Amino acid sequence: IVFVDTPGLHKAVTALGERVNATALASTSDVDVVVLVFDAAKGFGKGDEWVAANVAIDRSSTKLFVVANKCDGLAGPKVLKELSQSAVLGADEYFPLSARSGKGVEEFRRALFAVMPEGPWYYPDGETHDLTEEEWVAELVREELLRLTREELPYSIATRVTEWEWPRVKCEIIVERESQKGMVIGRGGQVLREVGEAVRKQMSPGAFLELRVVVDKDWQRRPGRIERLGY
Repeated sequence: IVFVDTPGLHKAVTALGERVNATALASTSDVDVVVLVFDAAKGFGKGDEWVAANVAIDRSSTKLFVVANKCDGLAGPKVLKELSQSAVLGADEYFPLSARSGKGVEEFRRALFAVMPEGPWYYPDGETHDLTEEEWVAELVREELLRLTREELPYSIATRVTEWEWPRVKCEIIVERESQKGMVIGRGGQVLREVGEAVRKQMSPGAFLELRVVVDKDWQRRPGRIERLGY
C-alpha cells in the first residue's frame, strides 16, 4: 500500500497556508481510499467537518474511512460518543485506534487491504519514501524539532540542506522571529544538540551534520521564498 501523507487542511492566512492546502487537496484526486484522522481526545468538531467538506471525493470510486486516533486512555463511552459524532460524514467505515500503542491499527490495516485494488509496483520493494537524500534529512531535522518543541512551531519552521559533500552535510533551519530562534537552539544549545544526535542516528555511519538557524521574517507570506524552500 502506498500512503500519501498530506499536510493538514486549515483555514489559510498566509501564502504558505494556501500552498499547503492546495497540495493536500490535489493529493486526494487519484487515490482509492481517503482516510480522515481526528483526535478523539480533543473530540470531533466543526473543524473536522470543515476539512471533510473541503475534500472532493468521488464516492463511486473512492472510499472514505474515518479514524479516531488517541483512543488510548479514553473510556469506552467517550470513544463511542466521538465516533457517533463523526457519523455525520457518512463514511464507509470508522476505526477507533491508538497510533502510539498500536491498539486497533491491525484492524485498520486489514480493512485497507480488503478494499484496495491490486495494481503495479510503483516503488521498489523496501522503499519507504520518495524523497531525495537531501529532502529526507531536512524532513528528519524538522520532525525532531517539532517533537522537542512540542509542536509549538509547525508552520514557522522550514528546513533545507544547503550543502551535501559527504560525510559533511549542512542543514539550514529557517524561523520567522528571533524568539523562535531561541526556542529552536534551546538553553546552551541543548535542543539543537538533541536534534543533531537524533538525526545522525538515522543517517549512514560517519555522517557529520551541521545545523544552522537563521531568521527570515515572514518567509511563509512570500511566494517566491516558499517556492525556493520546496513547498
